[in-house]
Amino acid sequence: MKYVLDASALLAYLHGEPGAERVTPALVEVCAISRVNWAEALSKLAELGEDPAQVEARLIRAGLLGTGLIVYPLEAPHAVDIARLRPLTRGAGLSLGDRACLALGRSLRLPVLTTDRAWAALRLDVEVRLIR
Repeated sequence: MKYVLDASALLAYLHGEPGAERVTPALVEVCAISRVNWAEALSKLAELGEDPAQVEARLIRAGLLGTGLIVYPLEAPHAVDIARLRPLTRGAGLSLGDRACLALGRSLRLPVLTTDRAWAALRLDVEVRLIR
């Protein structure tokens, strides 16, 4: 496993948006995503009129979900780290989902991929890589 994906990076990949070209090779090397960010991405797709269950089934059939993309559960230590990140990231406006991604990256000691430029200015013990 090489990276942790934020929901924004996964959505860029799924929609072929700018930055998708950086996510595609990362998925070949295997990425993690928190259940919180997975739910966030599926929620956004539902807002756009897609059926989340069909999206999930499509990714399983394509051999991506469970092999190139591993969905991690939110464990108690992650919840503690998410809470600890709140005062450190509040000024940058990070959401619970953003902090879940960062907490998973810290836990796994992997860089996180995102489209969120506000993360680049953060001084945390996790590497943030902007995909666009």
